[in-house]
Amino acid sequence: MWCRSFFKNCLYTVVGIIILVGNILPANAQHLLKNELEKAISLSKESPDTAFMLLREIYNKAQDEKERVVAARCLRQMGVISYYFGHYAQSLDFHLQASEAFAKEGQDELLAANYNDLGSLYYHNKQEPLARPQYDKALAIYSRFQNQNGLGDTYGRIGHLYEKRQMYDSAFYFQRQAFYHYEVTGNKSGLAKINENLGSIFEDLGRFDSARHYFNRALELHQQLNNKLAIIEVENNLGDILRKTGHYSESLVQSGKALQLSLEANDPYQQSSAYRDLAKAWNLLGHNDSAFYYLELSRAKLSDIYSIENSKQVAFLQVMSETGKKNAEIERLRLGHRNTVILSIAGIIVVVLLVVVGLLVISRQRLKIRNEKALQMQNLQRFESQKALMEADLRNKELQENNLKQDLDLRARELSTYTLHIIQKNQLLEELRERLEGLVKEDKRDQKKQLQQLIHQINQNFNHDQYWGEFRGVFEQVHQSFLNNLKKYADNLTSNDLKLVSLIKMNLSPTDISTLLGISPDSLKVARYRLRKKINMPREENLNAFIQGL
Repeated sequence: MWCRSFFKNCLYTVVGIIILVGNILPANAQHLLKNELEKAISLSKESPDTAFMLLREIYNKAQDEKERVVAARCLRQMGVISYYFGHYAQSLDFHLQASEAFAKEGQDELLAANYNDLGSLYYHNKQEPLARPQYDKALAIYSRFQNQNGLGDTYGRIGHLYEKRQMYDSAFYFQRQAFYHYEVTGNKSGLAKINENLGSIFEDLGRFDSARHYFNRALELHQQLNNKLAIIEVENNLGDILRKTGHYSESLVQSGKALQLSLEANDPYQQSSAYRDLAKAWNLLGHNDSAFYYLELSRAKLSDIYSIENSKQVAFLQVMSETGKKNAEIERLRLGHRNTVILSIAGIIVVVLLVVVGLLVISRQRLKIRNEKALQMQNLQRFESQKALMEADLRNKELQENNLKQDLDLRARELSTYTLHIIQKNQLLEELRERLEGLVKEDKRDQKKQLQQLIHQINQNFNHDQYWGEFRGVFEQVHQSFLNNLKKYADNLTSNDLKLVSLIKMNLSPTDISTLLGISPDSLKVARYRLRKKINMPREENLNAFIQGL
């Protein structure tokens, strides 16, 4: 029975370790996959073909490890890259797969961002009626989560859609909605983008002063963010405004500035745009030779851009082709790897079980010996414990006897003290009675003097220190800790103060205390007031409660 229980526990332990390792490895793998994904996304603009290959590899790993959110993000980014290369059908397929995966995993905000990508894809694919529903889905999600930046991005896209349809009132409305949401979060990048959009709308309407105003606001924000490419684009737009308003010389300066910035940033697109704007300005000034020169530079730059784009297209197509071939191979390897993992785990379990059985047989005898030794030790400890308890019991009884003796002695002393006090008082009363009887029998004029002597004798008896000395000795024995605590508050108390404190501690009434101290109730109040000042008691605190609590 014991053997079976031990074997079962070992088996549970082995399975638990395997499950724990199985949980730790996916967690680490998930972290690594996310890091790889972020690197691939950041690489998408500089080297989209390389980024696409990395995303495909990450996607396959995520599928193997059932990291569906990571896999969906890979699909979305592959859709973005395909859209960049103009492969709209392939991009649409990736985005639709990503939407389905985000919806299943409950990743609503990622789903909303993917809806925005689909809206832009439909718009550039000349399917404008399909674009707006995607934006509306994104708006619904962002509104539910109060995602201000998401709302700003979506409203900006809708405004751009209406601008291209030349529905400028609607375009203004949605761009201003976007501006409001970006302003809530202080998103300077988003605000700069919306200012550019508003400037573009005013430029289309021929309202160039308003266009210049919004372009200048966008330029300020881009300069604060040090967004060099966006600064170049806005500088080009400002050059266009100057040229369209007849300020040709100023336009040349502005476009030349944009050209210089684009050369420093090594941006061929903006260089081509700047060359073209310079050519237009020189043409309007009547310098056709300069216009032709810059137009040729623009054409040459465009030719370079087309060559680079064609190279990227070829590279991307090669990647797509290689990806298709690799997918089948990866699927085959994945199945083989899965079978290998299963067999390896099974082999490990068998080996571990054999080791456990061997250890079980070896440890059984050892455990039996240990149990016998443990039983002997328990018996010895029980004997020692009983012996210690008996000795402790004897010591407790001796202490109790000593305490009883001390208590009896103490009470005997108290009884003696009180007896002597009563005798003394009775003697005094007897003497007073005799003298008063004598005064009654005698008819003398000096009786007043004799009465004053009797009062003096009574007062002397009340102030007799012998009884108070004995009372104090008994009180100190009984209430030593009380007196020690009292000294912490005041160490300058007189004997009369100590008498008053002692009587209060005994919980006597004010009448009894004034009688025992031989003073009037009013004098007792004065004595209590002085005592409160000496021990620094707050006025609102009760003296009796304070002394009883010490």
